[in-house]
Amino acid sequence: MKKSILLLAVVFSFGSMNAQMFQFGLKAGANFSNLEGNDISGSTYTSFHFGAVVELKLLENLSLQPELLYSSQGTKIDEAGFKDINYNYFTVPVLAKFYLISKKLSLEVGPQFSFLVNESVSDQFEGETFDFALAGGLGYNITEHFFVQGRYVLGLTEANKDAEVTNRVIQFSVGYKF
Repeated sequence: MKKSILLLAVVFSFGSMNAQMFQFGLKAGANFSNLEGNDISGSTYTSFHFGAVVELKLLENLSLQPELLYSSQGTKIDEAGFKDINYNYFTVPVLAKFYLISKKLSLEVGPQFSFLVNESVSDQFEGETFDFALAGGLGYNITEHFFVQGRYVLGLTEANKDAEVTNRVIQFSVGYKF
């Protein structure tokens, strides 16, 4: 009985602390991506991303923000006879979030781990199953619940098995925190 009461006390105190230190949200937005390297020539590919965001407050002006996103990216191919390259990933950015102005404007930077879900042109350019990148950008909390973000993702590993290319993505997002 004492263990049950102690467990309930811990759960309730974590729940009250949870609202201050933990926020969950959803976000979606546009991707403007390209594959960059010597083995390919293409132009900006416009697509989308969506997923979940968690913000864990570490200090007064510092949070950790892991995300789980579905992200469609690639490049438009300008050569006749080739289809546009489209890679769809589950991406996991893990960002340090530094608040610059109160709880409104934040600088976000950290690694991103991407796992290939499917691709549109496996017969032309087979994608690597894992992509590692560095992500950085700005976020702005419009209200307590609504936010916007802009981010640049710089691929550090090759995104393709047949060509020496890396992902480059600019993302604009809108989101809602519960």
